Amino acid sequence: MNPLTLEALQVLDAIDRKGSFASAATSLNRVPSALSYTIHKLEQDLGVSLFQKQGRRSVLTNAGRHLMQQGRELLIAAETLADSTIQVATGWEPRLRIALDTIIPAELILPLINRLYEIQPNIEIDLTEEVLGGTWEALDYDRVDLAIGAIGTAPGHKGIRCFDWLTVKSVFVAAADHPVCQHPQPLSDSTIMQYRSVIVRDSSRHEAPLSRGILNKERFIHVENMEQKIQAHCLGMGIGFVPHFRVKQYLQSGGLVSLNVEYTDTEVPLQIAWKKSNRGQALNWLVEQIKQVTVDTSVV
Repeated sequence: MNPLTLEALQVLDAIDRKGSFASAATSLNRVPSALSYTIHKLEQDLGVSLFQKQGRRSVLTNAGRHLMQQGRELLIAAETLADSTIQVATGWEPRLRIALDTIIPAELILPLINRLYEIQPNIEIDLTEEVLGGTWEALDYDRVDLAIGAIGTAPGHKGIRCFDWLTVKSVFVAAADHPVCQHPQPLSDSTIMQYRSVIVRDSSRHEAPLSRGILNKERFIHVENMEQKIQAHCLGMGIGFVPHFRVKQYLQSGGLVSLNVEYTDTEVPLQIAWKKSNRGQALNWLVEQIKQVTVDTSVV
């Protein structure tokens, strides 16, 4: 039988923190002799010395310190397991994995997650950023429990529940000093083809990647997320569509300009989606909060 027990590890931890058997016994509401017996038996079973005397203090040996450091991880894990078991019993899942499409800035969702922590401080949140088809794929392949801001409608998969969330409007932008600004508007496809596009790479791992609003697929720079795309536009590295609400400040400051183009499909419908089999209270709570989130999608 393994001589290590949670009780022995708790005693070891208390002695190290308090500096003596007497102080540790007080903190644990036990008598010092009981702690001495626990440690003596543990040393006997393991065949090692865990403490040595330095004056009046009991100091851990190298072996004792190793056991204490690893043991504390076990104590934390045991406490976490107990808390998560209670959560599950009450319908609160211990972990919630969320895919946030890059079109949605994290600052729109993080305050809601922070409020969720206030309700369930021990829940583990795993927030990842996905792009286009990768957002749907993360949900379909069970890498996440909730997809926020997925573009368009669910790609024909069964078992997914979703609702219309926001419809954002895209604008065609370029840096104020970009040469495309010198052309008459609305810009024709042939004019746009003369200049580099900035394209956010679809994050799909298994399915065919999607594209949306890309007018030049021959000259382009690929970036990982919407923030990189916006910064590339500001630097004049390329032109393209971006959500209007993401670049309002740049349009107002003159760092970017909005250009009229012949292409008219500028509305982007966004979805919130999750597996029907997921009935966790954390997911349900967060979905209800997200439903109330709005952004100013007007283009003026």
